[in-house]
Amino acid sequence: MNMKKILLSTITVIGYCLLVIGMTSCEGGDLYNVNAPDWISAKADSIAAANKPKKLEGMMEDVYTIGATDYSTGWWQVYSKYYQIPEGATWYGVFNLNINPSAPNTYKNFALIITNDEDRGAANYKEYGAIRYDNQPSGNSEWGDYINRSLVESTLTFETDTDEGVDKLGGKVTLTIDRSLGGLIVKMTNGTVTKTYTQKAALENLNADGSNTTIRAFLVPEGSYIGFLQTNIEPIGGCTSAEDKLPLALTLNGVPKKVLQGTEMADAFANVTATVEFEQEVTATVNASDLTFRTVPDMNTLGKKTLVAVYAKTYKGEAANTPVIGTAEFEVVDKMYTCVGLTDNTTPWWTAFSDDIKIGPKETFVSTFTNYTNGKANWNNFLVVLRRADKSEYAVVRADNFGWGAGYDGIAQAATEEGRNWDAWSAAMDGAKVTTYVTNNGDGTADIKAVIVGNDGNTYTQDYTGIGGVDANDFYFCFTIEGGHLEFDSVLGLEDNSTPWWTAHSADITVPNGRTYTTRFKNYTNGKANWNNFLVVLTRADNSEYAVVRADNFGWGTSYDGIATAVTEEDRNWDAWSAAMDGATVTVSVTNNGSSADIKCIIVGNDGKTYTQDYTGIAPIEADNFRFRFTCEGSHLVFE
Repeated sequence: MNMKKILLSTITVIGYCLLVIGMTSCEGGDLYNVNAPDWISAKADSIAAANKPKKLEGMMEDVYTIGATDYSTGWWQVYSKYYQIPEGATWYGVFNLNINPSAPNTYKNFALIITNDEDRGAANYKEYGAIRYDNQPSGNSEWGDYINRSLVESTLTFETDTDEGVDKLGGKVTLTIDRSLGGLIVKMTNGTVTKTYTQKAALENLNADGSNTTIRAFLVPEGSYIGFLQTNIEPIGGCTSAEDKLPLALTLNGVPKKVLQGTEMADAFANVTATVEFEQEVTATVNASDLTFRTVPDMNTLGKKTLVAVYAKTYKGEAANTPVIGTAEFEVVDKMYTCVGLTDNTTPWWTAFSDDIKIGPKETFVSTFTNYTNGKANWNNFLVVLRRADKSEYAVVRADNFGWGAGYDGIAQAATEEGRNWDAWSAAMDGAKVTTYVTNNGDGTADIKAVIVGNDGNTYTQDYTGIGGVDANDFYFCFTIEGGHLEFDSVLGLEDNSTPWWTAHSADITVPNGRTYTTRFKNYTNGKANWNNFLVVLTRADNSEYAVVRADNFGWGTSYDGIATAVTEEDRNWDAWSAAMDGATVTVSVTNNGSSADIKCIIVGNDGKTYTQDYTGIAPIEADNFRFRFTCEGSHLVFE
């Protein structure tokens, strides 16, 4: 083990770990709650950054030796394990190459042998060829009927077998065989000497079964020996156990963004895992039961918090003298809103969906939500799915200018604002406020528009127009997400339902001539009077009003008085209706008829019953200057 790293890690971490470990054992899975210094998050980050090794993704430990350690191994005497590499995959191997310091022959290093997917010595065994680490254009550092030597490049070239510099080939070597682009790219590097083989053309399939496109690779040393360390592909026969290793860094996974006040720590973080990085670039995933948690400050109060996790075990599970620390941010809240996806942003693909919402011809549905993402890729954000009642799809579009489906391919137009910086956009999407407009044009096409206010304060737009093949009378949409979650948390009014009259107003929504715009929300009320619920305000751009209508069959304004017709369902029991409005799901549609306007409200009460409230013939209005917004009194609205 690296004693220098051990001493540095111990000195840096031990002060905090004495505090933490003194309170409870790092061995057990008990989760406790204690205040800690405010600087601990920054300190933990600095420790992790200092200790964090540079590593490849998905590596497994595979420690074994290939060749005699006295450098006596001759050519083709010993071989590594077989590593199978399917078409489209990439193999990484990491190993120590030990060069004989007293025998400077350039060919005494190792060769990579690439074959078909057969055992060496089998009847159908065939080789593509070999690529040795040294580079001697006039010699035999590559060979085989399917290896083109002109495709080789190296930062170190030898003229003869006895040139000086063979010692530069030793040390930790990372070997890559990349088939992800359809050809064959081989790279060998120890950080000093790099040799590459780049073949763009696809490999000829040498397998007897032509449907099998997998190749095999193995290593052959000569006058040297290999101490293999890691692989991202498990070899035939499996990996080999090895010596123990100390932990160096810790990254938390699956920490929920929000925790409801009063939730026990054991419940809140039961599904949290941690990726622990050990010596020799080995990683492992551990569960919450292997971690000791603290929150800074405690979880009793509302607000932003820091979760601190300590791991104090070696790779083999023994007690470690150098615990490692990881942190993550979360928030304690007193109310959880409607969510799509897992709040720790681990939502798998195609597993979480909102309700299907039907949109009629010439209707636009407006939705507002907060987008949360793990930030790993552009597509780890919201998606809009357009489909029929039977859930067969017209099209699927992502937040990031990409879509698919019969109604999208070769038909739809996708556009973002000019000059988008995708790295900045991706970072801004965690906590971004999104408003989407899904439109059924009524002519067999559909449009989708998203207005995104990022966590950086910038506004981003994403438009999809001309999505085709739509049945205007069988048109639904829903949201889904991968690697994130959506929270429908746009609130209008005070959440204790004490909102004073005319103090809370939503943003205006402009309705074009001949169109209907629809939105949905939860209505919460103090229940003291029928009017302590939502209201719809119809206005011009200068905020002058056409009319105001309430949830309870009443309205006013110059375009309402003596003109509009207000109708509820027959035989409404107003006491039952008022009680059912607390937590009711309300869908409001506003139609611009050109010279008049209509408002239709469909209310699903907390009693499970459906109530309707229609206002028709609100007139006159200006067809090209018509907007609406919401307000409330003694209540609050949460938009979906």
